Amino acid sequence: MERDFYFIELGSIIAINEFPYICISMLKRFLEHLGRIAIMLKESISRPENTRVYWKEFMEQCNDIGIRSLPIVIVISFFLGAVLTIQTAYQLISPLVPKPVIAQIIRDSTILELSPTVICIVLAGVVGSKIASELGNMRVSEQIDALEIMGINTKTYLVLPKIIAAMIMVPSLIILSIAISIGGGYIAGKFSSIITEEQFRQGLTQGFLPYNLFFAMAKAFVFSLIISIIPAYYGYNVQGGALEIGRASTTSVVVSCILILLADYVLSVLLL
Repeated sequence: MERDFYFIELGSIIAINEFPYICISMLKRFLEHLGRIAIMLKESISRPENTRVYWKEFMEQCNDIGIRSLPIVIVISFFLGAVLTIQTAYQLISPLVPKPVIAQIIRDSTILELSPTVICIVLAGVVGSKIASELGNMRVSEQIDALEIMGINTKTYLVLPKIIAAMIMVPSLIILSIAISIGGGYIAGKFSSIITEEQFRQGLTQGFLPYNLFFAMAKAFVFSLIISIIPAYYGYNVQGGALEIGRASTTSVVVSCILILLADYVLSVLLL
């Protein structure tokens, strides 16, 4: 027992002594990835060789990121609003709390946090994994190398349209999500007799701050950059075969979700 305890204590001391080196190693890797991302973005900003081809690629990315993500955004947004209505009414059981307060909580919670953050995390999994897999497959199958041999700036042709399309489509999806979530809350409240139509409308208009919409759009814009840049970076720099493509896709989703939550906290501190 004493010997086992000695080895456990010795291992703990070694782990504590190595902790600063682990932190320094993680910081170096973070700065290395950050530098590579900056170089990739710098090289992707250039004049298109063929405007028509680039426009076609941009429209395809808008379709992939925006239109194909509509079903899951609609379903998640509707049930977010419906569940939020029921749970809010369950917690506000005091007769001293007026019913329009329920609509106010749904409105502000949806605009400030639920729609921008939850929907963007879902999009990081849906859109981000697709971007990483697509670019990773092109890298492994040497399609990117073939485009470079033809004199095409692959970073501009493959990465830039995805970023611009995400900057346009993600905020549009967030606006739609906010409207659907509020509508789902209204339907759930009406059919469950929690709140009347008049009370819900009163709560929606009472004490509304237009700045909250600006905050939601700022979050959606920042999150759209994370959703598009991080998967594009991991997919573009894949090395190996099909197994590495799956790892890059998974890593891009995990990193994107972590950065979205971190950016959510930073933006809340700075803008609120």
